[in-house]
Amino acid sequence: MEFRFTPAQEAFRQELRDFLRAELGDLEARSVDRGGVTGGRYSQEFSKKLSRRGWVGLAWPKEFGGQGLGHIERLVYNEEMTYWRAPTGWHFTAERQMGPSIIMVGTEEQKRDLLPAIIGGDVCFCIGYSEPGAGSDLAGVQTRAVADGDDFVVSGQKIWTSGAHNATHCWLAVRTDPDAPKHKGVSVLIVDMKSPGIIVRPLYNLMNSHEFNEVFFDHVRVPQRNLVGGLNQGWYVVASNLDFERAGIERVIENELLFNRVLKYARRGKADGASLNVTDAIRHRLAEMALEFQVGRLLSYRVAWMMSQGKVPNYEASQAKVFGSELSQRVTGLLMQVLGPYGQLEAQSAWAPFEGSVERTFLSALSDTIRGGTSEVMRNIIATRGLGLPR
Repeated sequence: MEFRFTPAQEAFRQELRDFLRAELGDLEARSVDRGGVTGGRYSQEFSKKLSRRGWVGLAWPKEFGGQGLGHIERLVYNEEMTYWRAPTGWHFTAERQMGPSIIMVGTEEQKRDLLPAIIGGDVCFCIGYSEPGAGSDLAGVQTRAVADGDDFVVSGQKIWTSGAHNATHCWLAVRTDPDAPKHKGVSVLIVDMKSPGIIVRPLYNLMNSHEFNEVFFDHVRVPQRNLVGGLNQGWYVVASNLDFERAGIERVIENELLFNRVLKYARRGKADGASLNVTDAIRHRLAEMALEFQVGRLLSYRVAWMMSQGKVPNYEASQAKVFGSELSQRVTGLLMQVLGPYGQLEAQSAWAPFEGSVERTFLSALSDTIRGGTSEVMRNIIATRGLGLPR
């Protein structure tokens, strides 16, 4: 069976490409690097350009300010934005996760105030889930929120908070009932990052770049009206919110881009003085990798199709996530083999192919099986919710 997009969807893809080519220039002339949609390229100006064309929130229902185009169209949009490495980081997380969660469980006030702000490119969200002592166990959060009049008073620490230095708001998991079983005492708050008592400190990664942060909350007052999904119901809010994140096709496209460019480079044989390591065994692995990209793409397509049918892709999203994140590590490891010592060169070296993108992407991929849910957690979800195996 051959899967095809509809003529209308292909026309939409071409419209996106024409816009991106006009805005960003020739694709081949620009650097290949991790981060376009999902990483550190934040441009509120660019997000507002997309907003004016109706492309932010395009899959949201029309009654909430979206275009009602559907999840397949949003997948096409994400493919093209990633492929062209567009600077969509400002609105991306809010559109992908916060908006759908607010539509599902938010109050009328939250829908009225925040959904237009997300679509308009006026807010930028970070996610306050991970903590130093909780590891991959999100139910183990210890950041406390204590009711005080019309507010909650929040104290604690979050870590590995992507984009907190750019964010206007934080989607924050807190413990509101310390005596309840740990899954039962968690709530989610929307926190204004300009609130007194918030300190953001940078955490530099292996590439010596700044995407992550640790965030401290020192008796931060948050209005109780900013509670999302009900008191002590945060575990369910978090679980559905992560399903929106895990289904993304972005990591497949990012790695396929670099793979294709290195493959083209390798086909030239010795290039720029580099003796490439392309043995028969590596050629075989390159062919296998080309097939793996198609598998990763179809897993993401499946999630988008399920959402278009009104279904909840729970374990299916975990399948797409674990395959895509482990694919990142397999791809970058193979590309390092192909380029040999040249693949280890950083961007500052005149001899680094593709301005050091292979080295940076290899280092970045080390975190892919942790961020957004570890591979172990994903496999547990697949086993219990997908295969019906005992816990």
